[in-house]
Amino acid sequence: MLNSLAQLVIAMIYLIAAFFLMYGLKRMSSPVTASSGIYVAGVGMLGAVIVSFFYIVDVRASAHVYLPLNIGLAVAALAIGGGAAWWSGKRVAMTAMPQMVALYNGMGGGAAAAIAAMELLRSQARGSVALIITLLGALIGAVSLSGSLIAWAKLDGLIKQPLRFLGQQIFNALIMLATLLLGAYLVFLVQAGDAPQLFSQRELIYLFFAFALLFGVLMTLPIGGADMPVVISIYNAFTGLAVGLEGLVLQNPALMIAGMVVGAAGLLLTLLMAKAMNRSVMNVLFTNFGVIAKLKSGAPQGELKPVEAGDAGIFMRYAASVIIVPGYGLAVAHGQQKLYELVKLLQTAGVTVKFAVHPVAGRMPGQMDVLLAEANVPYDNIFQLEDINDEFSHTDVVLVIGANDVVNPAARTDKASPIFGMPILNADQAKKIYVVKRGEGRGYAGIVNPLFYRDNCDMVYGDAQAVLIKMIEAVRGLGAAAA
Repeated sequence: MLNSLAQLVIAMIYLIAAFFLMYGLKRMSSPVTASSGIYVAGVGMLGAVIVSFFYIVDVRASAHVYLPLNIGLAVAALAIGGGAAWWSGKRVAMTAMPQMVALYNGMGGGAAAAIAAMELLRSQARGSVALIITLLGALIGAVSLSGSLIAWAKLDGLIKQPLRFLGQQIFNALIMLATLLLGAYLVFLVQAGDAPQLFSQRELIYLFFAFALLFGVLMTLPIGGADMPVVISIYNAFTGLAVGLEGLVLQNPALMIAGMVVGAAGLLLTLLMAKAMNRSVMNVLFTNFGVIAKLKSGAPQGELKPVEAGDAGIFMRYAASVIIVPGYGLAVAHGQQKLYELVKLLQTAGVTVKFAVHPVAGRMPGQMDVLLAEANVPYDNIFQLEDINDEFSHTDVVLVIGANDVVNPAARTDKASPIFGMPILNADQAKKIYVVKRGEGRGYAGIVNPLFYRDNCDMVYGDAQAVLIKMIEAVRGLGAAAA
């Protein structure tokens, strides 16, 4: 009776947790409600974790001696993991958020792989379908773990350049083929029973995970920095799929629903990001985009023209319309608060100001939207590429802050450019462009931007926050009408 009641409570709480998760994800689809959505989804997952302890009523009597130790280990793991996540989440800077997302993706994949490992190492026989699903979850989870760790190292600057060598794709394909053959052989051994074998089943499982982890590393090492937003999204989908598969093996509804929802959301986001770059996901994973490159058509015509920050601020004060294109440099300088302070000054002076956000701006999907939301920029002032691109041609001033590749007109005209064909923000069509950069370096893709050399473009060199402070001072110095 007690066992049946516990199973009913677990099932009901899992159902409620699934609703909270899906409702929370729905609210996360808009920056206006995203914050509350995170709390809603978190409450659902907390309920699912707590109710999981109710499974103790179903433990065999012979295993009761291990029950206190296992419960203690589970509580300790939750305390350590939760405490570390809380501490790191409070301390992480906005510029380090992509690294944290990559790291958490890896931890989720690693957890799914660990569950699969425990299932594979269990001695009792299982059906071939369940075994294949377990192996698939193990493979995807292990690839997500090691691949996400490499992505984290790239984003954190520990790995500065893509690692490529002759015949790399063939070598990677052989590693994946070997992993799949090991998995197939494990299924055969379990079903064949007493078939002769060179290695024990346990050794083959270890070898399977070693190859899967190696493939995740090898798949991510050659990918260039400009593709990191898509890579993070891919591994997010991988982690969700792995969790969903292991939930199916364990017959755990919470894991199945959470994994499928996260996997589907990650897959959709990946496809949207790839579309924003006008490339396929396979092209992202198996080509050399993001490698440091020069425009093969030759050096851009013209010269870079530096101007003072105050002069740019005054020019914007007397413009009728301004579009601001934020980039990763704004996040690095923590300049979003000062940027919105400047925007409010311009709006008070009668200037129409809008924000234009490219889907792949920053180091991870949605980073610029989060950055602007942190500065309390109204969401109705933020426009995506397809909604604002037609407005650049009749805009007085475009202010580009720390962005490069997403406003590079070479994507339209230079077939030799690695970003050729990628939709960009039409900043070059404005009457005047100011570009705020720390120096004359190139963007994350490592390519020259001919926009900076055009007659209607001036460069404002310096840290974005320091530049914005000078612009604010210049606008305020014009008097009360501007302030």
